[in-house]
Amino acid sequence: MPAKVYSHAQHDDVVNAVGKHILKIQDESLKSSSTFKIAVSGGSLGKVLKQCLIDNSSIAPHIQWDKWEVYFSDERLVPLDHPDSNYGLFNEMVLSNLPTNTTKPKVNAIDESLLTGKDGQIASASQSHDESIAKRYEASLPENAKFDLILLGCGPDGHTCSLFPDHRLLKERDELISAISDSPKPPPRRITFTFPVLERASSIAFVAEGAGKAPIMEKIFVDKSSQLPSKLVNELKTGVDVSWFVDDSAIEGVNVISSKY
Repeated sequence: MPAKVYSHAQHDDVVNAVGKHILKIQDESLKSSSTFKIAVSGGSLGKVLKQCLIDNSSIAPHIQWDKWEVYFSDERLVPLDHPDSNYGLFNEMVLSNLPTNTTKPKVNAIDESLLTGKDGQIASASQSHDESIAKRYEASLPENAKFDLILLGCGPDGHTCSLFPDHRLLKERDELISAISDSPKPPPRRITFTFPVLERASSIAFVAEGAGKAPIMEKIFVDKSSQLPSKLVNELKTGVDVSWFVDDSAIEGVNVISSKY
């Protein structure tokens, strides 16, 4: 099914739409399961999650944090309190801002004890340790690596997770979680979901805002020859529901059909 694009003029309206979408999928998932299995990325998404799930008084009371199982679609191989850590961002923006009487979600982070090197750089790092971190994270995934919702960002180069244009990991089929040591975006050492995980999800949602996103949105939604990672997610044939939550400036001049959420 084609990806759906939900566009709003204002940032607050985009955030509200993301919150309503998360709540909808949470409630649908908990009808048939005791847990809501969600994966998140980093970047600006942490701030969006705080705004839509904690600060939004119409949504916050309905988020069942105690039933959430949180994973990260990719992670930088740095300590969990490092400024580059996606876990660290989620902890700062979401976990640390939950009301004091809230039972916190189960959050699955990388095994810090296996980290080598410094700041995710190549120097003094052990490739075998990085691969062990990836394998341990893969072992922690939900049954059949099936997520109810994966929340993603889209980089200015069209990358998502830590899957970059023309990178070998775009064709990875055996590993569910792969280590990467040549990320073109620093730091170079990371782990990432591969396409077999994305293919098994029930729902995937991108959040992309700002006029700076328009050129890459053109390539993702209009350029038929493009093989950008985010476009490949749009073209998944496994029945996953793919949605984009954008502001109007992100698709200005882009020939794409959008609607309000």
